[in-house]
Amino acid sequence: MANRWDLTLRLVQGAGRVSVAELAGRLGVSEMTVRRDLDELERQGLVRRVHGGAVATRSREEEAGFTAREGWQAATKDRLGRAVADLVEPGSTVLLDAGTTTVHVAGHLAARGPLTVAVLSLQAAVRLADLPGIRLLVVGGQSRPGERSLVGPLAVRTMEAMAFDLFVMSIGGVHARHGWSEFSLDDAAVKQVGLTQAARTVAVADATKLGVRAFSQVAPLGAVDTFVTDAAADDPDTHPMGPETLTALRDAGVEIVLA
Repeated sequence: MANRWDLTLRLVQGAGRVSVAELAGRLGVSEMTVRRDLDELERQGLVRRVHGGAVATRSREEEAGFTAREGWQAATKDRLGRAVADLVEPGSTVLLDAGTTTVHVAGHLAARGPLTVAVLSLQAAVRLADLPGIRLLVVGGQSRPGERSLVGPLAVRTMEAMAFDLFVMSIGGVHARHGWSEFSLDDAAVKQVGLTQAARTVAVADATKLGVRAFSQVAPLGAVDTFVTDAAADDPDTHPMGPETLTALRDAGVEIVLA
């Protein structure tokens, strides 16, 4: 449930104002479920309910970003983080995306050292700083308020000057027909560069992201080599869009790892 709140919150933030019907369509849940989730997010002060939908609480952008979502489903995210780290070859040069799940990836990378890790997240930089076996590079750019992801022209130019063995990409949504997508145009632009500059890409997201179409398309399904998600993604009772999305990913040649 908390992961669905994450998605709902980010969709509201991305649009500024969004209807219950649109949220239900994008999330693949009933309008009644959306209303309950919006009520809970409003109770936490993260959105404001309006007739037929909700608007973003701009005055609390920091609380409504990374900080608010950081503790949601932390155990699942940590399990995903360990599974991704297990795919990293010692000696690699890794580009680590921003996001609450990739911070957990960072926490497990020391065990895979020596590594050179370039980060697109201030939180990941803090997690990796001074760890033995980790050569840390912080990609320049503008820190996006609330998320502390590094975006903008400086981040893009820095990435274009580098080559990576592996890009660990977080993602807002993955859809059988619409591919990989993000909630922020700035984050999507950075991910697109990461995909072109890396020899291999591992995407990671919890099962609630399957079947979701966010606002900005990042790439078609086949642009990613491996997708790491939690085992609930294959359960149609828990995630009705999960099995369909996993099948489409496999058909596109993407390796699936269920953690």
